[in-house]
Formats: sequence, structure tokens, C-alpha cells
Amino acid sequence: MTRRGTTTSTAPDGASLEAPEQPSYPPVDGGRDAWLVLTAATMMESLIWGFPFAFGVFQEYYSRQELFADSIHQLATIGTCATVSSILVELKAARTDLFSSQGLMYLSAPIVYSTVRKVPRYRKAVCIVGFVVTIASLIGASFASTFSQLLVLQGILYALGGSLLYFPTIIYIDEWFSKRKGFAWGIIIAGGGASGIVIPFLMEWILDTWGFPTAFRVWSVIFTILTIPALFYLKPRLYNNQFDADSNENAWAFFKSPAFWIFSAGNLVQSMGYFMPLLYLPSFAVAQGWPRMTGTIALALCNAANVVGAITVGWLADHYHITTAINFCALGTMCAVFLFWSFAVYQPVVYVFAFTYGLFAGGVPATWSGCSNPIRRHYQVEAGMIISLFTAVKGVGSLISGPLSGVLVASDSWKGRAEFAYGSGYGYLIIFSGITASFAATGWVGKRLGLV
Repeated sequence: MTRRGTTTSTAPDGASLEAPEQPSYPPVDGGRDAWLVLTAATMMESLIWGFPFAFGVFQEYYSRQELFADSIHQLATIGTCATVSSILVELKAARTDLFSSQGLMYLSAPIVYSTVRKVPRYRKAVCIVGFVVTIASLIGASFASTFSQLLVLQGILYALGGSLLYFPTIIYIDEWFSKRKGFAWGIIIAGGGASGIVIPFLMEWILDTWGFPTAFRVWSVIFTILTIPALFYLKPRLYNNQFDADSNENAWAFFKSPAFWIFSAGNLVQSMGYFMPLLYLPSFAVAQGWPRMTGTIALALCNAANVVGAITVGWLADHYHITTAINFCALGTMCAVFLFWSFAVYQPVVYVFAFTYGLFAGGVPATWSGCSNPIRRHYQVEAGMIISLFTAVKGVGSLISGPLSGVLVASDSWKGRAEFAYGSGYGYLIIFSGITASFAATGWVGKRLGLV
């Protein structure tokens, strides 16, 4: 007869001996608990990232308000940039903030990940603190009356809360998924795209009807209602998951990996151009003389395509060499920019561009778990750490993208002179976005050189 937690064996004299039973862990890559955790993580992605990814609608709204007229060239910074304090630089008479909201969230990824990984028992507490800070930022932003207040509240504070709430989920996914990790991340990223289908329309309607204070308050209520159940279903797979790698003197040896730096370089340059279409599509539509709803529809199409693209790229990352998935993203994004956005002088063409851009460019983060495989063949490092570091690299690209996009638009000498969309005032931005997309394929170059 046995008791739970013990196994029975027979001693030489026939006596029964009881030994402690090894803990039984739930299966990876499937099962009820794994899918519930994945669902919760997807909900986190959709709520935390879906809102700032729809900032193009806010930017177009702010640009029409006398309240923010003096800061028109800085508006992109709220959506892409934030830092602990507002750092301003002078660039051709346009004051442009150096850091951004999404950028701060991206940059904090390895800090939050490695900290929570060392003290896993507090990961849920960290998420709860992040939830409270995020709600405080949304409610506080509803009372903002200056650009600086929006930067601090919608930018910095939201980024801080979102980081604490979101990045511990990397650990959960790392524990619950192994061979299907790319597919899992594809689903999570698709969640952000799915929320982007709804949020732009909802925010534009509220902004035009009641203004930005009501928009922030409504979103804070929605955020609360949907986040609390997600927090409940996030749970660890392992009982004793204290991270040991930090005690290993070679814990950071993977920095010697050429593959890590090759993937990071491609990620950095690609990220510098990635955010620009998302930020400026609504403004681009208005500049073309189209209804404001055109930009909102374009953003929604971009996010809808991201759902399909992210899952597809995640599947490719699990079944083929990672450079196949990366090249799929790079080549598709270049085609979207140079074949469609460049000639978007009619509304249907900008819709085609938005869909194809979301399909290919939005799937890049789904490749990151697969990018860890060439590195982990030679160095002991968790996929979650690689993902968090690549997230930070993308943050650096975001920081550069905010001020740079403002400069590109403000200094565009092609406006009214060049053909097609290049003469819209966004010609420099179009060229820059297409060129930077090609750098995602540096991993393929590294493979050809035998470094990946």
C-alpha cells in the first residue's frame, strides 16, 4: 500500500521501504494548463501592447488640438519613446524627445526578466504591481493638460507598469513550451494584432465624440476587467524553479556568440524603420486628402494581418531553420513598402500596403525564440533571456525611430515635387522604412558565412 508522494520498494529481508516520490510536472507543449497559460499571456500581450500600437490614432488627434500645437513634432515620442526624465534635443528647429514609451518597455525586458527569474516566487506580485501602475498611468493621463504630462503619464508611467506586468510572462511561456515555443510566441504576438483591429476604431470614436480624457478612462475600465482573469490563470509549471544560471561564472558567455550579435544587428536596424508606418499611417492618409477613418482602417488591416503573419512565422521558426522565417519577414516587408506604400496615391492601395506590412513585418518577434537555437547549441542560456535581450535591442531601435521619424517628415524636400507617394511629405520615411526592413536578413548572411 502506498501513500501519495511516496513509492514502495522491497528490502532484502522482505520489508517494505518507502522512498520520496519525484514530483510530477505537467506536460510541456500541450495540456489544459499550458493552453490556459498561453491564453492568459496572449491576453496580456493584446492589452498591454495593443494600446500603444494604436497610438497613430492618438497622434493624429493630438495634432488637431490647440492644447498641443506647440509640440506637434514631439507627438510621435509619446507613442514610441519614454525615459525616466524628459530629455530634449534640438534638431533643425524641431525639438524632439530622445526616448520613448514603447522604447522604455522594450529596454526594461532583460532587467525585469532576469530579476524575476532569480526570485520566481514574486513574479505574480510583480505583475500585480505593474497592473496597478498601468491603471494609474491611464487615469492620470485623462487629466493631462500639457504635452509633458502626456509624455510622463501615457509614455513613461504606462511603459513602467506595462513592463512589470508583461515581461514575467516570458518565464511562464519558457516553462510551458519547448518544441512549440515559436508557435506559442506567434499566437501571443497575434494577440496584439487582434486587439489592434478593435482598439483604433474604438479610440477614434471615443476621441472624436468625447475627447481623450474619456478615452483613457474607458480603456482603464476595459483593461481592468480583462487583466484580472488573465493574472489568475498565469501560473508556473515547475515547483522549484529557482534560477541557477546566475551563479555560473559563464552565465553571460553567450555574448561571445557571433550568431547573437548578427541577429541583434539585424533586429536593431529593422526596428528603426518598423515603427514609422504604424505611427504615420493616419497622418499620411490625412495628408493625401482622404477621410480620417482611412488611417484607422489601415491600422486595423495591418493588425489583422499581423494575426496571420505572426502565427505563420512562429510555425516556420519551429519547423525550418530560423533564417527561413526571418527572410520571409524581410522580403515580404520590402515588397510591401516599395511596391505598395510607394504608389499609395489611392485609398485601396494604402489598404493593400497596410495588410501586407502587417503580414510580414509584424511577425519578426515570433522569430526570436528560434534565433536562440543557434546560440544555445554552443552556450548554456535560456531562450527567455535571448528573447528579452532582443526585445531590448528592438527598444533601442524604437528610441531612434521616434525622433528620427519627426526629422524625416519635417525635412522632407520631396513634398509636392516627387511622383506618387514620395511627394506626399512622407517620401523620406517610405525609403527609410523599406531599406531598414532588408537588414532583418543579416541572419541569412551569417548562415552563409558559417556563423549562424
